[in-house]
Amino acid sequence: MKKFLRYVGLGLLSTLLTATPGLGAERISFFYPPFGEFSLSVDSLETFAKEGKIDDELSFYANRATSEQVAQLRDLLQQRFNVTPTLVSQVTYSPIGEQLMRRLGELLLTESRNNGFYAIRASLILSAADQEGLTVVNLLRKFPSNTMRVNFTEGLRIVDDLSQLLKRKDEIIASLQKEAIAQAANSTVDFSKKLDLRSPGQFRSQKKTFELNDFSRNRRLPVDIYLPTTQNLQLKTQNSPSPPFPLIVISHGVASDRSPFVYLAEHLASYGFAVAVLEHPGSNAERIQQYFAGLAGPPEAAEFINRPLDIKYLLDELERLDKSDPTLQGKLNFQQIGAIGHSFGGYTVLALAGAKINFEQLRQDCSPNNSSFNLSLILQCQATELPPGNYELKDDRIKAIIAINPIDSSILGQEGVSQIKIPVMLVAGSQDIFAPPVFEQIRPFTWLSDSNKYLALIENATHFSAIAEPTAENDILPVPPALLGPDRDAVYSYLNALSLAFVETHILNRPEYRSYLQPSYGTFISKEPLNLSLLQSLPVDQFNQIWNGSTPQSSKASNPQPTSF
Repeated sequence: MKKFLRYVGLGLLSTLLTATPGLGAERISFFYPPFGEFSLSVDSLETFAKEGKIDDELSFYANRATSEQVAQLRDLLQQRFNVTPTLVSQVTYSPIGEQLMRRLGELLLTESRNNGFYAIRASLILSAADQEGLTVVNLLRKFPSNTMRVNFTEGLRIVDDLSQLLKRKDEIIASLQKEAIAQAANSTVDFSKKLDLRSPGQFRSQKKTFELNDFSRNRRLPVDIYLPTTQNLQLKTQNSPSPPFPLIVISHGVASDRSPFVYLAEHLASYGFAVAVLEHPGSNAERIQQYFAGLAGPPEAAEFINRPLDIKYLLDELERLDKSDPTLQGKLNFQQIGAIGHSFGGYTVLALAGAKINFEQLRQDCSPNNSSFNLSLILQCQATELPPGNYELKDDRIKAIIAINPIDSSILGQEGVSQIKIPVMLVAGSQDIFAPPVFEQIRPFTWLSDSNKYLALIENATHFSAIAEPTAENDILPVPPALLGPDRDAVYSYLNALSLAFVETHILNRPEYRSYLQPSYGTFISKEPLNLSLLQSLPVDQFNQIWNGSTPQSSKASNPQPTSF
């Protein structure tokens, strides 16, 4: 595994390169003491990419790799990234983009061994504008230096640290799965004879769309309300909900909108819940589309405040509409409210539940020298631009929350998360590289102080496994298939069932649904390769030992994340 990562690291380092007109990189140079300096011509890579021929130069490297790795390298070299120069420019000139480019520039140096930041940015933009598009070889051809120097020693250190981090992550995931199986073995519930929560309920749903305007914050908030239709009320059982319906609010992630969780909204509505799905205008798909087109700036740090306030305003307006709008009057129960959020929306519902922004944790974790492999810090560290203060984001109307792939380790930290006093379910994907499960869900799960807490871990799920396939008009950030993970239908069924069991138990206080929140139910509905593990507690000492046992010294020094759960 380490050998493969070293090879891939070499490929990636020599791949994310760039250029400027009339002058392009002719060679890639690798300085690797004490063995000296090695180099490879761009012509050699280009011939290999276009014709599949390995010349004498490239054979020195290819002979040290497997045939599968050589094939993967060629696929990488042939890949064309369909991005516009405007998009590349907007991203690389943003604060987050500049930070990434400077870090990359520490590995990819100019011929004079200076940080390659400016050269990388220029060549990315020029390659995207070229008729051949943004490819690895074109990036090299546009690099404004005859030689691209790769800090190979630093690159290998990063790859080695990453491989050990992935190894520890896999060990923790395996331990969680083993623990869930052990806990499930004690169950005597026969779920085959119980109601299948994955199947739709007895109600149909009707969607009503509103456009709310919070003029005090200049926020336009489109919202879809899914209401159970009353025409089926004659079919209800003794315990079925009836108007006013309990209310669930759903908060989307960055560059998303109201569509990815329609499946969940309709499922909950079919069981008698009203569901409100809103858009956050400062970080939704429309805003990101405008940003990429050069018509707006990137999402601002104020989004960490505005998103929870959006939901507070939504609830205020729904209470007002409940008294004035005939289509909603008497339909919503404001004593029974829950919230569900994905990614940035996961942070949003955690803040609404009582977690406060942890500015001290942010100062520690967002140091310029931090080399953490936690990509979510790129977004979380934007909150350092906020004026420090005691922001009141909690909403006592919300009685329970579900956070799917949330980001929270630094923006909230242990001090913030531990302040939540209502039931919480965290959902994690083992292959989530954007909100890494150990950093962002598994350790934060142990920080929760309320006894009604649940961790749903889905093996092989990614950051995108929970969201529905985007339509052509809202596919703002096309996701490569490799990042989507296996077929997502199983994940949809898990979330439908677990969300229903959770809100029935903790919003409606129905004890008969609590058995569905046991590890044995996770085992019962689990389906390969997206195996589901459902836990209510973790053996913290065991995971501390795994996490601390093989942490690389370099990571300990540079990664500010706590080294214990």
